[in-house]
Amino acid sequence: MIVGKFVAIVITGYLLGSIPFGLIVGKLARGIDVRRYGSGKTGATNVMRTTGTKLGTLTIGLDVAKAVGAVMLAKVIVGDDILLLGSIPLHWQVAQIMAGLASVAGHNWPVFAKFKGGRGVTTFFGAMYAIYPPAALVGTEVLAVVALRSRHMSLGSILGITATWCLMVPLTIAYDLPPVYLAYGLAGMALVIYQHRANIKRLRQGTERQLF
Repeated sequence: MIVGKFVAIVITGYLLGSIPFGLIVGKLARGIDVRRYGSGKTGATNVMRTTGTKLGTLTIGLDVAKAVGAVMLAKVIVGDDILLLGSIPLHWQVAQIMAGLASVAGHNWPVFAKFKGGRGVTTFFGAMYAIYPPAALVGTEVLAVVALRSRHMSLGSILGITATWCLMVPLTIAYDLPPVYLAYGLAGMALVIYQHRANIKRLRQGTERQLF
């Protein structure tokens, strides 16, 4: 039974993450497929460039919400149950990181949009806000400051997520946070940076698209 709960958490997280809100917002508000413009992604940055700041901001809110929902549902589904993997106990905190990573994967490779999605930044932060808000808040601030000053959302995203994980290391030691949260931060950071590999190349070449 408990194994089924963990499987359900991963599937639910992936399906929630797969909801292509950027694509939906673009079609409903402007009648366009945002994947045909800019970076070709369904993330909030491309929506912002293609349809404007208001719709881009709406997309950010919706993408954050789906990740928050996935993580919160994970805790509700597992409750106080524990799955023993050998001598390792898997509890609701493990379920949270599984749901968070599944939502990031769903956002990046959504089943509802032919597996062509975004880069996972907003879903990463959405899950982090549900898992450990202080680290997510600092990371978001770093993202915003760097993106606005450099006018490169990709640079802000990479540094914001990196700052989030770096902050979690001392906080985990100081406040005895569950080590599995560090695992989420590291795995999520790796996924997001992988999705930004083309952006990193353009940043080095000085040809990266500007935010505005």
